[in-house]
Amino acid sequence: MIFKVISVFVLLIAVIVALMLGGVFDTAPEPPEYGDGWWGKGEKPNTPPDESIVPFEIQFEQSVFNDLKSRIRNTRFGEGLEDSRFNYGVRPEYMRNVAKYWLSSYNWTKQQEEINTFDHFKTNIEGLDIHFMHVKPTLKAGQKAVPLLMIHGWPGSFYEYLKIAPLLTKVNDQSDVVFELICPSIPGYTFSEASHKKGLDALAVARIFDKLMKRLGFRQYYIQGGDWGAYIITKIALITPSSILGLHSNMATTRLPLQPLFLMIGSYFPSLIFSSKEDQDKVFPAGEKMAHIMLETGYMHIQATKPDTVGSALNNSPIGLAAYILEKFSTWTDPKGRDMDDGGIDKYWTLDELLTNIMLYWMTGSITPSMRFYKENIANALQEPFYKINVPSAVADFPMELSHTPEPWVRKQYVDLMKYTTMPRGGHFAAFEEPQLLADDIRKFVTAVELRKVKTP
Repeated sequence: MIFKVISVFVLLIAVIVALMLGGVFDTAPEPPEYGDGWWGKGEKPNTPPDESIVPFEIQFEQSVFNDLKSRIRNTRFGEGLEDSRFNYGVRPEYMRNVAKYWLSSYNWTKQQEEINTFDHFKTNIEGLDIHFMHVKPTLKAGQKAVPLLMIHGWPGSFYEYLKIAPLLTKVNDQSDVVFELICPSIPGYTFSEASHKKGLDALAVARIFDKLMKRLGFRQYYIQGGDWGAYIITKIALITPSSILGLHSNMATTRLPLQPLFLMIGSYFPSLIFSSKEDQDKVFPAGEKMAHIMLETGYMHIQATKPDTVGSALNNSPIGLAAYILEKFSTWTDPKGRDMDDGGIDKYWTLDELLTNIMLYWMTGSITPSMRFYKENIANALQEPFYKINVPSAVADFPMELSHTPEPWVRKQYVDLMKYTTMPRGGHFAAFEEPQLLADDIRKFVTAVELRKVKTP
């Protein structure tokens, strides 16, 4: 026990000195500037930009499908280890079954028709053609829709929102709140043009999406996201807080001043950091939680350093691409998938819906630019100052998420946190996996914000 106390004391001093040198005790930083940018080819033209919004329909030439099938048939499969399951990644035997289904049973035409039942558009912002899905509700007389910008992450896409869109845009007898959804594709993902220049980070995307909302006529709106979407919405709230009616995140990660110190102390004395057992269990034992994150984030180091290298392989092999993405839908939905022959994929998903998301990456050739988003963000994210978010906020913490931030820590960054919900089930792809749970939580939050607006003189 004495050794533990001495060890903690020595580490305490070391961490405090490091934090002082790192400037964590400095005054609160100014939020980043709104700025401007140009990510198109060549120099920015001197002519006024084309701000037209053009309807867009998803459709591909037959030659693209012929090429896809040829590549699947010619896949050179490896041989998996005995009893390896998904501990080494997606098993080759499982991918043989995926290939067989992809060739014989999967129906892209049917999936494409479903996607095209929603309205899609493109508009050029900062030199890039930005794709977005726009879902409007059928309103009752006198009813007004609430604009909600929903932003996906990696390796997802706007397709994740096809299930939740009808739930949020449907007139609900239990609430007066009904949403008008705008679901854009991050530049470089599926149908949004990739940047032609280095440096397109979350701050730039935040500005692009705010310009999109303003172009659509929304001076104020709500924002929601998970994964990269969660990071982007915090940037929107920082650069244009007056535009944001409320922020809802299903992946709130924080980098608090002294957080390494809290983790260290809490590893020995968790009750000194959090009073509730529920909060303690979300973070401690810190070593165990970190080991889990290390198991699931090898991809991140590759994508944050040399994304184009692995991109060359994934952009050339549909089975390679499918394996790379399916692995995330396995263990990010339930980490127990590592110990299952099918990765637990069949328990939570259908191959039709997962292959459709994969098809969107394959058909648009967007896996490489989507991974570059890590290169443009990770290094800066680890060094950026601790910014406080002042807009009304809510967090839905799903139990199978990769990591968790307890409510007391969330409150330190999201100053006006109106709602924090520990969800009963679900993982990383919340809108895709548990659309009803997420829709209900968003609606309750927005209802509370709208009610407070009415009560506030």
